[in-house]
Amino acid sequence: MSIEVTSVSKHYGNQKVLNNVSFSAKKGEIIGFLGPNGAGKSTLMKILTGFLKPTEGAISVNNVDVLMNPIEAQKQIGYLPEQNPLYVDLYVKEYLQFQASIRKIDKSEVDKVIEKVGLSSEAHKQINQLSKGYKQRVGLAAAILHNPEVLILDEPTTGLDPNQLVEIRQLIKELGKEKTVLFSSHIMQEVEAVCDRVLIIKKGEILINKKLKDLQSNTQQIIEVTFDRNVEEQLIQKLPNLISYKNNSDTTWFLTFETNEDMRPKIFDLAQQNGVKILGLNAKNKNLESLFTELTK
Repeated sequence: MSIEVTSVSKHYGNQKVLNNVSFSAKKGEIIGFLGPNGAGKSTLMKILTGFLKPTEGAISVNNVDVLMNPIEAQKQIGYLPEQNPLYVDLYVKEYLQFQASIRKIDKSEVDKVIEKVGLSSEAHKQINQLSKGYKQRVGLAAAILHNPEVLILDEPTTGLDPNQLVEIRQLIKELGKEKTVLFSSHIMQEVEAVCDRVLIIKKGEILINKKLKDLQSNTQQIIEVTFDRNVEEQLIQKLPNLISYKNNSDTTWFLTFETNEDMRPKIFDLAQQNGVKILGLNAKNKNLESLFTELTK
């Protein structure tokens, strides 16, 4: 496995930021890392890079123990933090040559990376002259300059316009064909468009670790129904395939079913049999966004 995280916890005094987190990732996987603010995403990414040490647990990257041999592990990792740390007064090529000299990489690799991330037309510009999208490309170029096995990207698409989003998304997908990519984002559509697997974390604990295709094939459906009067819970419970329900107001219910069958006709029949009129009946897909909201609210 390219990434192996085993029972990792991180405490700051009495505050537990990560609690017994475990997961693994293999080469060629792009993993979406989701969670609300304060869930522990950035902390875990910093632990993976060796920037922070865990209170408990073990981490290996490309079979190198991050705690025992952090410098060797960092050679296997390309990291793009949320706040892209660029020297904006330098020219693009100059900055990447500087990065190459730090890592003792032949400067001929710089031209290859510039072409790979689509920076050829911007290579002789100062970084402060670039758009946000091109600045992100410079950050990605610096992250992959040493040809790491693992890429850790913390909110790489924040603040990009729709065209830039498409370009960076495609670039990440290309990189993911030959590397392991851990990709943190708040944008559900980006995760669905780019990632193979999804991790959802809340309060330092992983709630979901599944392949995206398994989540998308979920047979659950949510139906919002509004009646013309208050309906008792016992009547709602008579519906088949019902796994949960919530009374949002006196007359509106959110009903979750586990079935491939469209349950709206069953709700209509139940209402008709009991002399209740339906004022509104809407089906909602159980997509990644609704699952995220349900798990983390």
